[in-house]
Amino acid sequence: MTLEPAEGVVQAVVLYDGRLLLVEDGHGWALPSGTPDPAEPAEATAARVVYELTGYLVDGTESLARHDGPPPDGTAAVVCQVLSGTPSDGAALTPEQVRWAPIPETADVQLPAAVREYLRGHTPV
Repeated sequence: MTLEPAEGVVQAVVLYDGRLLLVEDGHGWALPSGTPDPAEPAEATAARVVYELTGYLVDGTESLARHDGPPPDGTAAVVCQVLSGTPSDGAALTPEQVRWAPIPETADVQLPAAVREYLRGHTPV
């Protein structure tokens, strides 16, 4: 697998124990997101952004493909695996600005269609 440099905004989809990692973005709850450094692949961007914002160590493992082609706004979504269950010190956000939301409680969160589709396949019954 060749990791191509990312462009635009990268959103991290972090699931753990049936819950989705969300961060406060000033307008409500959202996926952790940020822009890539020069030549940085989306998977690395997602892992870096989650760590910088929340202190959680994750591994960006899988870019979510869209069925209708590349996103018009340049936003990419990357599924991440949690590597540490406890955040490290020095995160940009306070613990109150970070939330592990059960998937059914994310209905009000603005998420790309590819992320919603992915979550449908991972929602506990």
